[in-house]
Amino acid sequence: MPHAPSVEAMMTRDEASRGLGIELVDQGEGRAMTRMTVRADMVNGHAMAHGGLIFTLADTAFACACNSYGPVTVAASADIVFVAPARLGDVLVAEAVVRTRFGRSGVYDVTVRRGGEVIAEFRGRSHQLASAPATPEAPAAPGGPAAPAS
Repeated sequence: MPHAPSVEAMMTRDEASRGLGIELVDQGEGRAMTRMTVRADMVNGHAMAHGGLIFTLADTAFACACNSYGPVTVAASADIVFVAPARLGDVLVAEAVVRTRFGRSGVYDVTVRRGGEVIAEFRGRSHQLASAPATPEAPAAPGGPAAPAS
């Protein structure tokens, strides 16, 4: 499935997601699905996937969903609830969906699953920075205090 040009541009420059092996599996307006396999370098001292990396997978799906409308959009805030541990070799899928958009803000929910089992629930709040979509040649967003949504 083709991805929105703004999402393609953002993901092309996303070295963090690429380094973690995060793939954009599916994407449409206000929604996205990403996938990551838990590697040995992602496991903590309790033999579980590090929570920060599960958060990153969810955050990347969130970023793709909220940038699917075109304008550069970043995270204003986010939180996560860890429901079950993930382990070495697990294939995790994060599915993001818009809940509401208002003004230049939005609320998105992301569910991280291993097969049919819920691993984590993430909620992100977005803020649109610019009216022009990101392009591969242009920077993703002007400087500012907000953290990028991916």
